[in-house]
Amino acid sequence: MMQTVVDFAYEETIAQICRLDWPNLSQEDTIAAAWAYYFFSVQFRENLQIARILHPTDEKLQDLEREECDTDNLSPWPGVAQTGEKMDHDEFMRRVLALAPVSDAQRSCFKAGGDRYLRMVRRTDANTRALSIASYEDGGLERVFRAMLTSPGSDNPLLGGFRHFLSEHIRFDSDPTQGHGAMIRHLRPDDSILPLWVGFKDLLLEFVPGLAPPGQTT
Repeated sequence: MMQTVVDFAYEETIAQICRLDWPNLSQEDTIAAAWAYYFFSVQFRENLQIARILHPTDEKLQDLEREECDTDNLSPWPGVAQTGEKMDHDEFMRRVLALAPVSDAQRSCFKAGGDRYLRMVRRTDANTRALSIASYEDGGLERVFRAMLTSPGSDNPLLGGFRHFLSEHIRFDSDPTQGHGAMIRHLRPDDSILPLWVGFKDLLLEFVPGLAPPGQTT
């Protein structure tokens, strides 16, 4: 079988996330994956804001920030956002999670794991965090979101909101000339960002152990 050649190790980590057992998740597991993604969305916003600080005159980054922060491009959504209501995308995810409350014990577990993950990200240097945005927006997250959407559908309102978030972001990112990837492609990530992708994969597996059953390799 022909081996896929990748330029950087982080690209293989993206592929590993996509190969996780998304199609066989239970509803509870998919909710847990949404919680994991919420914490990722927090660091995404922070990393984008860092990129803006490092490149204050970059008009493409300004455009991307307008698409990801204080925006109504995910509105409306029942129970989350009114027509025309603007918010950061991680705030949209925070509200989505409230559509199907979890137990206090599970919430505490998610918060502890998410806080550990965010502390790891926040220890990373600013330039690396800024560069990560290019890998997220220029194909990385689009591939991950398509994999996540292979999980079983449900009439659960939280999962409906999460699927809306994923589907819309695929639309935002995928246009080759006008999409979010095109806005960030001039930044050139390298394997300095690998720990951020590995941290995301580890967070998913911590929250959703069923993504990688015993004996399954990624």
